[in-house]
Amino acid sequence: MKGITTSLLLGSSLLASLPAAAGDLLLWHTNSLTYLYGKDFQVNPAIQQTVTFEHANKWKYGDTFLFIDKIFYNGGTDRNKGSNTYYGEFSPRLSLGKIFERKFEFGPIKDVLIAMTYESGEGDNEAYLIGPGFDLAVPGFNYFTLNIMQRNTEGSRPGDRVWQITPTFSYTIPVGKSDVLIDGYMDWVVDNDATSRRGTYHANLQFNPQVKYDLGKALNWGAKQLYVGIEYSYWKDKYGIENSGKLDTNQSVTSALVKVHF
Repeated sequence: MKGITTSLLLGSSLLASLPAAAGDLLLWHTNSLTYLYGKDFQVNPAIQQTVTFEHANKWKYGDTFLFIDKIFYNGGTDRNKGSNTYYGEFSPRLSLGKIFERKFEFGPIKDVLIAMTYESGEGDNEAYLIGPGFDLAVPGFNYFTLNIMQRNTEGSRPGDRVWQITPTFSYTIPVGKSDVLIDGYMDWVVDNDATSRRGTYHANLQFNPQVKYDLGKALNWGAKQLYVGIEYSYWKDKYGIENSGKLDTNQSVTSALVKVHF
């Protein structure tokens, strides 16, 4: 895990160190730790506990998001990964509007960006993505982004260069003296017919929303610091493995969640 941690945190740590030398280059940043417990996962052992570190920032010429999952199989064992594993993504984006100091706005589009993602997990599991990204103005949402990236999957199950569509969103609902935050993402890898060419990486769709109550605000500990709630994970053809009678790869899991920001 040392290698992935170093790679994924490198960009974030560099940006975090820049303000001392470059003033307002880093506009804001936030970190969080999330604990999840869920049952009925597919492909891997059914019961899983996950601890996730997340970092997000916005800087002068774009934004960055990364996460690292440490997944425990609750006493079970995966034949390829043992009793636990890890997975992470590093996703920087460069704003064309900020780089060229002009507005790239039309219709609901607030900005056009170059979106990139590096994915890595234990063993033979790696992918690189790049393509256009868009910040969208959607009424009521805290933010709504859309990345359309070309995906190259490496490893023992390579996929042809295909497209992945990834919207992310955040929406706040006031409830009594606090708020409910609904946020998440969808990764849709479009049909690539990889099984008929050089790999077995199948088209798949993953949808992961979180519904979280701002417990910190309700207890007067501070808003946006402590959340409790659930995460729903829907994954059709998980890991790009086509669902079949021999192996069910269509996942639908609701996990309990606790999240702390710092």
